[in-house]
Amino acid sequence: MSAAADWFEDDRLWVESYPTMFPEPSFETARREVDSILELAGCRHGRLLDLACGPGRHAVPLALRGFEVTGVDRSRFLLEKARAYGEAEGVALELLELDMRELSRPSDFDLALCMFSSFGLFDDEADNRRVLENVHRSLAPGGTFVVDVMGKEILARIYQPTASTDLGNGRIFVQRRRVRDAWTRMEMDWLFLEGETVRYAQTLRHFIYSGRELRDMLRAAGFANVAIHGNLRGDPYGPEATRLVAVARKR
Repeated sequence: MSAAADWFEDDRLWVESYPTMFPEPSFETARREVDSILELAGCRHGRLLDLACGPGRHAVPLALRGFEVTGVDRSRFLLEKARAYGEAEGVALELLELDMRELSRPSDFDLALCMFSSFGLFDDEADNRRVLENVHRSLAPGGTFVVDVMGKEILARIYQPTASTDLGNGRIFVQRRRVRDAWTRMEMDWLFLEGETVRYAQTLRHFIYSGRELRDMLRAAGFANVAIHGNLRGDPYGPEATRLVAVARKR
């Protein structure tokens, strides 16, 4: 297994997990989510930053809405998927193979997104704070940042130490999960089995946040009017929440 600190830089992980993480129906789901994202953000046009954009599930539909979209990801494989998706839909995207810790384009964007639990990936918590500060700096005055993660409270409710998925053709995807550091981080082993052979294995680790922790981090990064929701529809973050969605605005 690769070192957990750099797991997201291993493109083979994304190649192996792509059919599981990004099945075709997930692209249609993302298209529907765009309406909710824009409603929460109160933004209908302008320049948009999609952090950890992956294969462009949200970036491309937003470009189709007329946004000037910049997508950032560390995976060349996923960026190529996003580029192909954009070309198939007839839209142009600015796609950057870049570590989100290094992005800083002062006042360049009206709306920023970080979807699908892509925040909190770095081993050093200071790096995660740096991401928020970079986004704040990169937003124009009045700009909005939407963050979508699996909240700590939700994870505590649904936690299972092991899960498996039959991928067909004799392949099985196994996840082994462990809570670390007093519910500060989640550590996961991903194993792709083919028959009796481990085809590929990787250890993932990321920070997990409660609603209050994420709100406080965004405020500390300079954001104002941070609202916390339990899904992209804007429902309250309570016992029935399915996601932790923060909407933060720059003064």
